[in-house]
Amino acid sequence: MAIRNPVEWGVDHWRGWSHAVGTAGRAAYRREEDAASLLPAVRRIGIADLGEALKRGIDDFMACRTDVIFLAIVYPVAGLILSQVIFGRDLLHLLFPLVSGFALLGPFAAVGLYAMSRRREEGEAVSWSDAFRVTGSPSFGGVMALGLVLTAVFLLWLLAAWGIHAATLGPEPPASLGTLLDAVFTTRAGWTMLVVGMGVGFLFALLVLTISVVSFPLLIDRRASVGTAIRVSARAVALNPVPMAAWGLVVAGALVAGTLPLFVGLIVVMPVLGHATWHLYRRVLPRGPIDRPFGRV
Repeated sequence: MAIRNPVEWGVDHWRGWSHAVGTAGRAAYRREEDAASLLPAVRRIGIADLGEALKRGIDDFMACRTDVIFLAIVYPVAGLILSQVIFGRDLLHLLFPLVSGFALLGPFAAVGLYAMSRRREEGEAVSWSDAFRVTGSPSFGGVMALGLVLTAVFLLWLLAAWGIHAATLGPEPPASLGTLLDAVFTTRAGWTMLVVGMGVGFLFALLVLTISVVSFPLLIDRRASVGTAIRVSARAVALNPVPMAAWGLVVAGALVAGTLPLFVGLIVVMPVLGHATWHLYRRVLPRGPIDRPFGRV
């Protein structure tokens, strides 16, 4: 056996490594192409589909209202607790960001409602306990991972809102709610805060709408990865920009309205929107030959 010099040895090994990396890259690219080809087909929808989704959402709520109201009590309770924390810790300037932030967490908070609508769609009896069966689905890990993403977005929104307040009205918290409202609506800095805050809030809402409008129902309904669910959701928004924008406004407006009377309205608003989101998902992604539903959840 001939003893090769270090240069020859290095060249040979470099060729081997290059071949291995190239092979792995081509394989990964093929897997990505195969995964893309298996993505479910997204349908075009119109404004009328939003009305139909809301109608069916209300129908689901009325059919399961006793069980759903029992579950939905947690929403106003959580809102009231957070409000008390804010009032008690000089965080009044975060009150509106907190209220509006419900729209960012709504898709994750409604996962149990999607599962209930799915069972009712299949003609099965539905009770409040069915909302917790989602924990046994094969994609539950993906549901939790995407939920953590939305939680991170919510916290970033609160941080951004705090920064906008500090840059306009100053870092000191307001002495009272009346003082805050007076500063917001009667000063130039307050109007600047409103305009900038609404613009930044719109960007956060657009991000959440894009990545989650159908991703949570997809993860509950089919075997899919988080990446696949997000790509399908983004595709649905890109293909239906006007209806999805209208849906985002409906959801945001309804959630904000539901929080106004001491968050009590969320007992009705959250279940209706949750059930309606499931039916919107069904209109955007009807069942097809590539579906691989994992049965009961």
